[in-house]
Amino acid sequence: MSSPNKRTAKIERTTKETSIAVSVNLDGTGTFNVATGVGFFDHMLEQLSRHSLIDMDIKANGDLHIDDHHTVEDTGIAIGQAIAKALGDRRGINRYASLDLAMDETLTRAALDVSGRPFLVWQVEFSAPKIGTFDTELVREFFQALSQNAGITLHVTNLYGANNHHIAETCFKAVARTLRNAIETDPRQKDAIPSTKGTLNG
Repeated sequence: MSSPNKRTAKIERTTKETSIAVSVNLDGTGTFNVATGVGFFDHMLEQLSRHSLIDMDIKANGDLHIDDHHTVEDTGIAIGQAIAKALGDRRGINRYASLDLAMDETLTRAALDVSGRPFLVWQVEFSAPKIGTFDTELVREFFQALSQNAGITLHVTNLYGANNHHIAETCFKAVARTLRNAIETDPRQKDAIPSTKGTLNG
């Protein structure tokens, strides 16, 4: 569902591998209720919600007896679909945003265009295959799914860092902050679609 007056949406996605329910409020305060069964992933999604100021309610049941891959990817798909639905025709948004985000020894840059044209440029390397029990390669898989389904051009670059937890967390926080800035309403063009084409949906 989506509301014509508020930028909210709910997505339910069920496959043989996962069952995901996501609701978002783009004009929220960063309130979250997250339960995916993957502890580190929950922590990252909480950062995404808190720093984007998007209220998120996320419930995921997946085939964790195999691994975390399907749960992480399908959650990214559902969140992306919910964001796209809540954005509607993307009228009045800032559209573009970028920033460098520091966390201790780590610095990560995120830049995005809420363009309706999905694309991911990922320049992030981890020095270990896991953070605890979480596969570090799944960080990219999540953002690939998110960008494709939200219709966002997303560039993420880790400039430097030593701690893999910090590298992953700065990716989520940097994307969250840029997403917050890009989807906020521009008071100078609140009724206009920020494109000379007149559309941001393809």
